[in-house]
Amino acid sequence: MTTASNDILSWTNKDPRESQLFNSWGVLYRFQTTVAANGQSTTTLWRAIRPNKEDRVARLEWAANGGLGRIVIGKNTLPMSDLVRSDPRALGARVFNGPDGLQYQWRPSSSNADILLLDANGEVIAYFHPTRPTRYQIGDVYGELHFVRSAGAGTVMHPPIMDMVTVTAMLFRFCAAWNL
Repeated sequence: MTTASNDILSWTNKDPRESQLFNSWGVLYRFQTTVAANGQSTTTLWRAIRPNKEDRVARLEWAANGGLGRIVIGKNTLPMSDLVRSDPRALGARVFNGPDGLQYQWRPSSSNADILLLDANGEVIAYFHPTRPTRYQIGDVYGELHFVRSAGAGTVMHPPIMDMVTVTAMLFRFCAAWNL
């Protein structure tokens, strides 16, 4: 599986709720978490649309205990747990329904430390590759999110799917870190 360099996003920070995804062109996605006076944590996912201009992709409202709460993506509100449902077919796997209505599955690779994203036909369309912490000007990088542009329907780099891949990768990393 090879991906072009612009299809690889370096991912900063151990805690994905406060992180950035970037490539040689700059920051593409940014997760920003705020805590309100009442203790409610909210993470906003921003996507760069041009220099100095971002669009809000999603708002993640965490549960009072710090666990999974609800997410607002566009005009849709749903439980975060719907995007990281355990899949009994594979150990450590989680599934979600994409904006195209098809089911996708994040699962650990059987041959390395990567976390693979499979489409409804079982093709790898993206994967998260953990790395040794590496210092960059933007921040310390703990992994890379690879998009396999030519796989499946070839739509993984289109905003609705790419946004969902980024959100669900973050939630998968969060669930793995906190054993949820």
